[in-house]
Amino acid sequence: MTSLGKTECHRLAIIGLLALAPTAAGAQEGVTGASFVETFDKLDTSFWFVSDGWNNGPHQNCTWSKSQVSVAGGLLTLTLDQKETGDRDYACGEIQTRKRYGYGTYEIRMKAATGPGLNSAFFSYIGPADKKPHDEIDFEVLGRDTSKVQVNQYVSRKGGNEALVDVPGGADTGFNDYAFVWEKDRLRFFVNGEMAHEVTDPTKLPVNAQKIFLSLWGTDTLKDWMGNFAFSGPARMQIEQVAFTAAGDKCQFEGSLVCKLK
Repeated sequence: MTSLGKTECHRLAIIGLLALAPTAAGAQEGVTGASFVETFDKLDTSFWFVSDGWNNGPHQNCTWSKSQVSVAGGLLTLTLDQKETGDRDYACGEIQTRKRYGYGTYEIRMKAATGPGLNSAFFSYIGPADKKPHDEIDFEVLGRDTSKVQVNQYVSRKGGNEALVDVPGGADTGFNDYAFVWEKDRLRFFVNGEMAHEVTDPTKLPVNAQKIFLSLWGTDTLKDWMGNFAFSGPARMQIEQVAFTAAGDKCQFEGSLVCKLK
């Protein structure tokens, strides 16, 4: 075997050192997605996965159905309606990103559904189905009282961090902006550009990269939390825009929280 030249030896040594070093300072494991802005001119199913044909457990009175997900006029609409689907009397809508996201700013402009027993949710999540611990960050508008939005986060399946935040004018009467800024050492929740809740306890901060979910669902059993479900016609959650800006990236659109915080 011929011996390697000095230049080649030097190159291989550098490659070896890089292999031992972190990929980037403070890089977060498992992140596969980059910054994006979604305005729903269409539903790109290469980017969004549409939940269809199952439910999340006995607490949920509806089955996820692609028929309850629609895009028109620059709006994503998720609908809960009375449709027999297997062992459920109702069908409901959810989409989720195919990729996983980490530290950065998550933003949505949405109008929540009205009615007790309903949950209009914008959240990030990863869990056992993805061979990861259950980590989650939530915005949930409970239809029993749309004057508020509930924020929460889970770390390795441990929650119990709920806080209720006022939504001036109501979450179901018009479109409101919700955002959370997830950093390694803190998590901040914002409603219409104003910080409403902050978490700095390191034991209560998720660490695993997560998918982004938008969902509308109902319950017959979680009455103490969500109220007594009573169907009075199709319920709708509407979304104008969703965006993620990775930590360190520039502001992507006028009105973004990222523009304000920098």
